Amino acid sequence: MSGTTGFGAPTEFGMHHFYVEIPASQREAICIYEDFGFDGDEARREMVECRLVLARELWNKIRDDARRDFNARLKTKKQSAGSWTIGRVKLDRFLGRELCVLGWAAEHATPDECLVISQKWLALRPEERWWLYSKTASEAGQDSQSDRGWRKALYCALSDGLSIKLGHKQKPKTKEKSEQQDTLPLFDFIEKGDI
Repeated sequence: MSGTTGFGAPTEFGMHHFYVEIPASQREAICIYEDFGFDGDEARREMVECRLVLARELWNKIRDDARRDFNARLKTKKQSAGSWTIGRVKLDRFLGRELCVLGWAAEHATPDECLVISQKWLALRPEERWWLYSKTASEAGQDSQSDRGWRKALYCALSDGLSIKLGHKQKPKTKEKSEQQDTLPLFDFIEKGDI
């Protein structure tokens, strides 16, 4: 049996896992990546996907609940506990999916709403979080797709529902530039008198 690192991530080279990049600067956003590994074929190119860029102040509101939940579950499997440290923190691929669900819900939130989001996320079973991850990742799983379908729905479902506001938010500061997607106005061709 091989060992683990971080939050249950395999130590073997080329294994599927997630990782969180936590910059030393307290103002810089954190990034969550999915590393698909090599799937047993070292000749195959490694594929890494950035799933989320999250403002540091929002990350600071959700990280402790995620850490406690993950460590309690790792303890039941007799694995060592993980902690959020500066640099790259690896996670088991299932825990990484769950963290994405929490982060995607928090990305549209205010810092005050993060408490409610964390509590509702904690109330979900791991299988429910995995299902939410698969639905969201299939249509809006890249870091640049925060204003689409299930990404917005996660915020609506896990926030208090009283002050839902889904206007455009400014992207958090990060070292990498992200591509912006152009959107077309819906039903632009219809004149006011045509309806």
